[in-house]
Amino acid sequence: MTVDTKTVSGRRELTYQNYDELLADAERLAAVPCRTLGNWSYAPILTHLASALGSSIDGVPFSMPFPVQLFAKLALKSKFLSKTLPAGFKIPKNAEQQFSPPDSASVQEALESLRRAAGRCQQESNCARHPLFGKLTRQEWDQFSLRHAELHMSFVQSE
Repeated sequence: MTVDTKTVSGRRELTYQNYDELLADAERLAAVPCRTLGNWSYAPILTHLASALGSSIDGVPFSMPFPVQLFAKLALKSKFLSKTLPAGFKIPKNAEQQFSPPDSASVQEALESLRRAAGRCQQESNCARHPLFGKLTRQEWDQFSLRHAELHMSFVQSE
């Protein structure tokens, strides 16, 4: 049964200032029994976040139509860089395969993927175009990535 993530209650309230804080939280949860409140278990959440961080450098094979990008830049960019992203957002169908995580990785394997991806973001200044906001600086990409991580990690609870 699929959970409507817009309506999930009891999520953690998180604010990550940097990748070290994200990794510390991810490692703490990997070391204890945990449960998730949404549709994905913990390993797929970590795998998804690692993939998303990598896309800030390597890019994605799609972008939103220009009118949507223009609206997003004017109305959403500032909010999405400074506040945790809203739950329940549906990504475009052509992006689902890239960003829907496999269930095959262990938590430790997924955590290692997240560590590598965060390390790349901390070391590389090169940035790909964001599919919704277009050109972002490395700092803007990092802020968006941390807001995205807050969203997904808010569904993970230690038992």
